[in-house]
Amino acid sequence: MSNFEHKYPIQKQKIQNIMISFIKGRLRSFKYAFRGSYLLLKTEHSIMAQVVIFSLLILIGFYVGISKQDWINQTLAMGLVLGIEGMNTAVEKLADFVHKEDHPKIGFIKDISAGAVTFAAFTFIIILVITYYPYILNLI
Repeated sequence: MSNFEHKYPIQKQKIQNIMISFIKGRLRSFKYAFRGSYLLLKTEHSIMAQVVIFSLLILIGFYVGISKQDWINQTLAMGLVLGIEGMNTAVEKLADFVHKEDHPKIGFIKDISAGAVTFAAFTFIIILVITYYPYILNLI
């Protein structure tokens, strides 16, 4: 038994309880995060379409043999688009819940949220062009 354990046995138990509580809380957070991801994939048509497009791009990436850095860039861009799209969906659902009728301020909020998705999509397209342009040139 260490000197700490000998002098402070109650403190050790408190620390263990705190750690166990922390780990349980993180596991619960992952459960909610995976549930949210599942709900997005199951209910949102834009997410479904993007996942299909991204899956095709992954297959194309394997086919043409893009570099490790291109994989990193493409994966980050895909995550950016899906993440911002998820946040846009959350904003829209919340806005619809708070104010069911059309309202100029709610419309403004939804438009800003959709604009963020547009920025992410343009970023993805730029990365896509930079990544695949050389392979397209080789085909011509």
